[in-house]
Amino acid sequence: MTLVFATNNAHKLKEVQEMLPNSIQLVSLKDINCEEEIEETATTLEGNAALKANFITQKYGMNCFGDDTGLEVATLKGKPGVYSARYAGEPRNAENNMKKLLSEVVGVKNRNAQFRTVICLNLDGIQYFFEGICKGIILAKKKGTQGFGYDPVFQPTGFKQSFAEMTSEDKNRISHRGLAIEKLVAFLNEYVA
Repeated sequence: MTLVFATNNAHKLKEVQEMLPNSIQLVSLKDINCEEEIEETATTLEGNAALKANFITQKYGMNCFGDDTGLEVATLKGKPGVYSARYAGEPRNAENNMKKLLSEVVGVKNRNAQFRTVICLNLDGIQYFFEGICKGIILAKKKGTQGFGYDPVFQPTGFKQSFAEMTSEDKNRISHRGLAIEKLVAFLNEYVA
């Protein structure tokens, strides 16, 4: 089965490819010559994931899934949330996003946060949603060099390392995206069986 992953993010594509079984061929937007920027204009993660999947299905007629991820910080009432990628404004910059976030939680005791990923799958004319959540805390400063986005400032519950200090295999086992992809893969394995 061939599936389009509606992303231009090479890090996400690599993460997801590592988790999919060999029976599913994952192709990117680049692979289908889609060069349009799919605007993320929805106010929810679910809405943005659906916008991406629907764009590809409607324009290219292909089975597709899109995702959106947000970092939801308790003391910030769920922010940056759906705006995580551009929290510090345009152009999108992970370093600036982390600086802004860390400046907003200085001296705050409740550093609880969660990463949440929503996947929207358009498969043979039906739409499905899958969600993954990873709870943790926001660190006082960056730790580690692996991963991307907010990984250096997020420490998952039950671990002493940040996401950016973990191998991609270890991170994928517990991450929000890993959990959502696990649900997607389980569904696809049933579907193709």
